[in-house]
Amino acid sequence: MARTDVTPAQRLDDAFAERKSALVMPFLVCGYPDADTFVDIAAAAAEAGGGVLEIGIPFSDPIMDGPVIQEATNAVLAKGQRTAGAIELIARAAEATGRPLVAMTYYNLIFRYGLDAFAHALADAGATGAIVPDLSVEDSGPWRDACGRAGIAPVFIAAQTSPPERLRAIAAAARGFVYAASLLGVTGVRESMDDRARALVASIREETDLPVAVGIGVSTAEHARAVASYADGVIVGSAVVKRISGSSSPARDVGAFVSDLVTAVLST
Repeated sequence: MARTDVTPAQRLDDAFAERKSALVMPFLVCGYPDADTFVDIAAAAAEAGGGVLEIGIPFSDPIMDGPVIQEATNAVLAKGQRTAGAIELIARAAEATGRPLVAMTYYNLIFRYGLDAFAHALADAGATGAIVPDLSVEDSGPWRDACGRAGIAPVFIAAQTSPPERLRAIAAAARGFVYAASLLGVTGVRESMDDRARALVASIREETDLPVAVGIGVSTAEHARAVASYADGVIVGSAVVKRISGSSSPARDVGAFVSDLVTAVLST
C-alpha cells in the first residue's frame, strides 16, 4: 500500500532510493483501451514488477508522442474522456497498484485547468509527479511553484542536444528524477538504441544527484538490459501501448512484457 505519512514526491524518491536495480517504468495512456481495462493493465504492470508507472493524460496535440501513442490518445479522446475523468482514473490506478504514478501531459491542458488546481488534483489522486514535455525549464517557475505547494515532483526532460547550461538548469529545477531522452524525435518503437544515451546520462549526473531515467525508443528486453547498466530507470512507452492495441487480453500481455523487461533488468 502507498505510504500516507509523506508527500507524494517523497514516495517517488523512496522508490528510487529503495531500488535494487534500475526501475522498469511502463508508460500507459490513461483510459486506453477503456477505463476499466486501463486500471487492470496498470495493476498487471505493477504486479509484474513495474516500479513507477508513467500515465499519459490524453491531449489533442501530443507533440512528443509518436504514432502508436497518438493513435491510443485519439481513441480515448474520441470516447469523450476529459481531464477530470483522466484524473479519476489515475486515482483508481494508484489504488490498484500501490506504485508511484507520474503523469505526463501538455501545458495547455494544465493552464486551462489551473496550475494549482491541476497539481493538487494529481496529488489528491495519488500521483507523485508530472512530466510536461512542452514546458521549457526557463518558463516553468509558476508550474514548479504549484507542484511544490501540492507536494508533487516536477520532472524535466533532457535531450542529447541540451547544452551544459540547459542541463544545469534542468538539474536545478527537477525533482524526483530527470528524464533522459535517448533519441531525438518523438516516441516510438526502435530497432536499436543510441549509445549517446549513455553519454547524456553521464552529463546529467555531472549536474545532479537525482536519479536519471532513460526513455524514447526503449522497445525490447535487450534495450532495457542495456539501459539498466547505466541508468536508474528504464521508461518503455510505445512498445507497451502497442501490446494493448488489438489484444484480446491486454492486461495479461502487458504484464508478461513488463515481466520480461524486469527479468532483463535484474540480469545486469
